[in-house]
Amino acid sequence: MSFSKYTWVAVLIAISTASCKKWLDVQPKTEMRRDELFTTQTGFQDALSGAYIKLKDADLYGYNLTIGALEHLVSSWDVVANSTNQRINRFIYQDAGVESAFSQIFSKQYNVIASVNAILDQIETKKSVFSTPGMYEMIKGECLALRAYVHFDLLRLYGPVPVNTTGEPIIPYVKTLSIDHNPRLSFEAFKNAVMADLEEADKLLKNIDPVLQYSLVVLLNPNGPLNDFRPDDPYKAFRQFRMNYYAVKALQARAWAWFGDKQKAFELAKLVVDAKNSDGTSKFALGTDADMVKGDFVLTREHIWSLYDFELFRKYTDYFKNPQLYKGKNDAAIKTDLYGAGSEKDIRALKLWEPVVLNPGGNFYVTKKYSSAERYEFASDDTKRWPMLRISEMYLLMVECGPAADAQAAWNAFCIARGMVAAQLPADPAAVTTLVNKEFRKEFFAEGQAFYAYKRINAPTFLWAPPGFAINYVVPVPRNEFTR
Repeated sequence: MSFSKYTWVAVLIAISTASCKKWLDVQPKTEMRRDELFTTQTGFQDALSGAYIKLKDADLYGYNLTIGALEHLVSSWDVVANSTNQRINRFIYQDAGVESAFSQIFSKQYNVIASVNAILDQIETKKSVFSTPGMYEMIKGECLALRAYVHFDLLRLYGPVPVNTTGEPIIPYVKTLSIDHNPRLSFEAFKNAVMADLEEADKLLKNIDPVLQYSLVVLLNPNGPLNDFRPDDPYKAFRQFRMNYYAVKALQARAWAWFGDKQKAFELAKLVVDAKNSDGTSKFALGTDADMVKGDFVLTREHIWSLYDFELFRKYTDYFKNPQLYKGKNDAAIKTDLYGAGSEKDIRALKLWEPVVLNPGGNFYVTKKYSSAERYEFASDDTKRWPMLRISEMYLLMVECGPAADAQAAWNAFCIARGMVAAQLPADPAAVTTLVNKEFRKEFFAEGQAFYAYKRINAPTFLWAPPGFAINYVVPVPRNEFTR
């Protein structure tokens, strides 16, 4: 039995409202207000909830880092001539509108980091306020993991192509809440900082995170009559909406692939894929046609970590039903260019796209990935989520980075779930990488991941790359660099 729609909404509203009201009072110059906030365990929880809420900003994962600017960089959407979006997909970074967009992204990423660092700045001296067993470790572990996640995305966007790095300083890795200037780090030093935060987060979460003991369904239904999940603090529920233990392991896998250590990337991806519930079922299962038939187009059971967004129903209407974001006037570009051979069976080609007809205006072909009902009766049915880490990525990393037998097994499982024919993988590792990148383009369309996939291997071209314009994967660090 699941929460009723009223209980589910009430819980999330309570968390979000309390967090927003308190966190918005925490300003850099109001030390007393911050000190007041961090005098209770609840204050730390509210502050961390506030950081998660900031991630859903339109300049971050609530638009630009998922369906907006990152997708325009790889020409996922049709654009208006002479618009900022067109200049983004032509890599005209010196344009004022483009520069402004990426400057906003940059500053707000560091703003989230500052929010997390404000918590970490206080957590050791206020450790005595934590009354719930494991809560100190959970809050600190999540903060470190969030700090690593946002910094890593800063590196992937503004840093060099990872196969072509130098010892030159790039951007700061900010660990303290200070008005002092933060020095830029080299690629290697930045890598070490990311992995150190993740390693510490791993150690803090691995023995106390409820996601290790309970299934995702149970975590959505604390104190339910059909399960034994009785958390001593409500904050221990809904772990799939937090940087949980497996999100840390998945981010480690993603990061090691970026940093060129395929062995570690494979081992960590496999650990997440192999994770089991107490009944032996997979912790994170690949979505199938059955999920899409019931309207779960974002495949929520694949989410290792996602951001819940009350506004996603409205955002989908604004961006896709109006529409602002579309690809072509019919299905030709999608089925021919994106999915190609096999599109007649691929569930993504068959179920994820639809025409929107406007009069006047004609047809617009849009993705249904983020479509949802406005309200849901049960929490487990609610699909208003931005995927931040998905199990399908772990399967594809296993395909690219693993030994032949493991790679083939992962590829077979992935293809079966997507309705594709699981052919024998190429013997040439470069050909496997090319195959995986094609799948990344299909799989993570409108999730902001295709740009990073192309950049990681310094792809000389990509699907729909604008002719006559040099591809430039390195977004310039904004001139009004914000590092506090």
